[in-house]
Amino acid sequence: MTLTDAVPDAILEIRYYGTYNFVGQRIDGYEQPTALLTRQAAKALKTVSDNVMAQGYRLKIYDAYRPQRGVDHFVRWAANVEDTLMKPYFYPDLDKSVLFEQEYIMEKSGHTRGSTVDLTLFDMQTEKELDMGGTFDWFGPESHPDFCGNPETGEYTGDNSKSPATPKRSITEQQFKNRMILRRAMLTHGFKPLDTEWWHFTLKDEPFPDTYFTFPVKQLNK
Repeated sequence: MTLTDAVPDAILEIRYYGTYNFVGQRIDGYEQPTALLTRQAAKALKTVSDNVMAQGYRLKIYDAYRPQRGVDHFVRWAANVEDTLMKPYFYPDLDKSVLFEQEYIMEKSGHTRGSTVDLTLFDMQTEKELDMGGTFDWFGPESHPDFCGNPETGEYTGDNSKSPATPKRSITEQQFKNRMILRRAMLTHGFKPLDTEWWHFTLKDEPFPDTYFTFPVKQLNK
């Protein structure tokens, strides 16, 4: 279903419909700037939205269902190591040739099963995205939920030893706490995290665990 039918207060910034993404062009299969999810995932996300709105935030969605043709586009792009147009913005510390090896790009994605969402929080008081200390789709350990802290306990440690940058990048205690606000809300309401991306969550009891869909991203008829 269309995500905003279930969560009308969600803000959409569908990165793969536009050009500000790690490829630098619209991704195959994204025909409209909308977001789709299975009904089960959308229903669970509504409870997340209610949770964070009570804290003064709205959900901002970067990606949800992703057709297989979109994943195939990523794979073709990654295989062309000469195309580094967006390297300064998304993977400045990496040689593009390692993207497959380090599993930043894979031939299958949980997004294609329809119950995974990439998102952040929008602060209704400041009218800005909550500062998470890093951009969506940053390829590097700085995106890991355990960067500079322990996501299981919510403790900030400041440990930036995994960062390859010189001087090593870090995130502040507040930025780590902001990531934890999102994480707690998602885990409380039925989603499971990914250990390499603070913005990525999948419904625990996803209804199509073995199905990879191919239909395009566009507004659905009710």
